[in-house]
Amino acid sequence: MQDIANILFLDIETVSAYPTFDQVPEVFQDLWRHKAESLVKTEEGLSEEALAASYVDRAAIYAEYGKIMCISVGAVYRDADKQLRVRLKSFAGDDERQILLDFSEMMNQYYQNPAKHGICGHNIKEFDVPYICRRMVVNNLPFPALLDLEGKKPWETLHLIDTMEMWKFGDRKSYTSLKTLAAVLDFPSPKDDIDGSMVGRVYWQEKDTERISLYCEKDVLATIQCYLRLRRQPILGEGQISHVRNA
Repeated sequence: MQDIANILFLDIETVSAYPTFDQVPEVFQDLWRHKAESLVKTEEGLSEEALAASYVDRAAIYAEYGKIMCISVGAVYRDADKQLRVRLKSFAGDDERQILLDFSEMMNQYYQNPAKHGICGHNIKEFDVPYICRRMVVNNLPFPALLDLEGKKPWETLHLIDTMEMWKFGDRKSYTSLKTLAAVLDFPSPKDDIDGSMVGRVYWQEKDTERISLYCEKDVLATIQCYLRLRRQPILGEGQISHVRNA
């Protein structure tokens, strides 16, 4: 079993590339129109109002039409008394390229060996990791070693740890949210302020990056607690958790 102190826990928050559909460049408007019509499976076409609403509601989840505005990470370590502690930190803001650069620098410094280090998240294999990699390509950035996945065989990506996959135990039929697992496994729920559907509004309208960062860090903490519960280990208490803020 991998040492939890060698695992970086993470979560990302994404938003649409533009605040509203009418601000999207024409070529991407046409592409989104086709995408939106396929999502709702209509042959009649969407009204302009429905099309604009679909962009605001759903563009963020697609790396071709959205961007990363926050990557939150949790680094677990042992103190002098061998007690587990975690530091939570966010790379957030309007400049996606800088977010990815800062995240990559941290990865290259502390989590550079796939044979020793791991990355863990909830549904990370289906969403967070592919999204990060695609946006790195868009921004013409090199991959950190743990995200250099092209051509890798399944046994070469065992450093990618997915708590949703751990809970499935081989079952491929359904998705189980982190909030559901918090209730089932009895650890604090991360959803006590905003939820994913509100991130775009909080970002574009309220400009409250700090609020989103805290929300994202709570998801990371919940993932750590979930991982510990799945390993039948005690969860972390308040005194074992710290949030790191840039000076």
